[in-house]
Amino acid sequence: MIHLHKANSRGHANHGWLDSYFSFSFAEYYDPQRMGFSALRVINDDRVASGQGFGMHGHADMEIITYVLEGAVQHKDSLGNGSVIVPGEVQRMSAGSGIRHSEFNPSPTEATHLLQIWLLPDQTGVQPSYEQKTFDAARKRGRFCLVASPDGAEGSVTIHQDARLYAALVDGAESLTHQLTLGRRAYLHVARGSLNLQGMALEAGDGVAIEGEQEIRLDNARQAEVLLFDLS
Repeated sequence: MIHLHKANSRGHANHGWLDSYFSFSFAEYYDPQRMGFSALRVINDDRVASGQGFGMHGHADMEIITYVLEGAVQHKDSLGNGSVIVPGEVQRMSAGSGIRHSEFNPSPTEATHLLQIWLLPDQTGVQPSYEQKTFDAARKRGRFCLVASPDGAEGSVTIHQDARLYAALVDGAESLTHQLTLGRRAYLHVARGSLNLQGMALEAGDGVAIEGEQEIRLDNARQAEVLLFDLS
């Protein structure tokens, strides 16, 4: 079964400095049919104005992944971490028993475009932790590059959940396939560009919930960047 969530069906909030689209229920946007998919709870497509951001605030018992598409995010947290995340890098923060952090666009002139992803952990109250790794375009070009996993396989960031997140860049004649083992589900998010999934035309912002399929096939792409979640 393949269930399409069109980009224009997402929740939306524009606060001036922050323009966000919500793939699943978040903040003031509530849809009982979109409370998440398996362990995937949040995909927020955020555009943050120059010099703006989220002040220090708290999280607990959530695996939080930041994926920057354009610009940069300056991160600080209560563990003492401080870094700047740019395109090609993935940040993972395990909130666990509790963590506070801030996220700002450090540019005085350019907006930042990022995806904020939350996954429910498979255990609560873990020690909070932070991780940031680089996955350059060459690793994602024409292939599914593993960027997050429960065991840190292939140099991915490590999450407390039986989920694997892949990123891929696809264009032109390139095509991709991903095999799903029995009982696994998947969620595909098109970050930008366009492509076909099993012959279904997808555009930037579209999401697809996939169940009962053995193979995922992507082709006919035009400068597409996609995230694929392989979920229990």
